[in-house]
Amino acid sequence: MGHKRYHIKSPCPQCGCSFAQVLSKEEIKARYGDAPNIELECGECMLQFEAERKSACPEWDDECRLNEEKA
Repeated sequence: MGHKRYHIKSPCPQCGCSFAQVLSKEEIKARYGDAPNIELECGECMLQFEAERKSACPEWDDECRLNEEKA
């Protein structure tokens, strides 16, 4: 059985291109930790920007509640 995958989506504040990626729970923890904001990089203009985790990945916020989860 496959692992649950989460969609992270956010528009770039500089050029408006949409950033999107699909990650597992383990990949999200390894890459972003439990911070309320996540750092992203636009594939078009290469701007590094922050996005609020709950708006960039509402599935993660609703289902996992990373800050409340006990490892």
